[in-house]
Amino acid sequence: MGKEKNPRRVADNEAMAKTRMLRTSPQKLNLVAAMIRGKKVDKALSDLTFSKKRIAIDVKKCLQSAIANAENNHGLDVDELVVAEAWVGKNLVMKRGRPRARGRFGKIMKPFSEITIKVRQIEEQA
Repeated sequence: MGKEKNPRRVADNEAMAKTRMLRTSPQKLNLVAAMIRGKKVDKALSDLTFSKKRIAIDVKKCLQSAIANAENNHGLDVDELVVAEAWVGKNLVMKRGRPRARGRFGKIMKPFSEITIKVRQIEEQA
């Protein structure tokens, strides 16, 4: 009885995590995502730890969540994980403004974005 189990959205050797509503522009977030793409997870974590970008803290939390999902939910080995994909998307934009000279209005856009990180287990080549 009941509903059937949903099929997995990722392959058997993958896990992913998504963070929404990050208070930064997608362009700035993509710079940090590009920094970790294709790297082993321990190297990616250390790069994010010592990055000067403010948003790197939130990206590190998302990567740690993906690693925890891989270990606890899918039984993957943490030492063999690499960041397979990291992509960035737009989210809402808060519109704010500021009065300007001669009755005009200066628009201030405050964008939000989201990041999805997918980690994959690869076997070590000897």
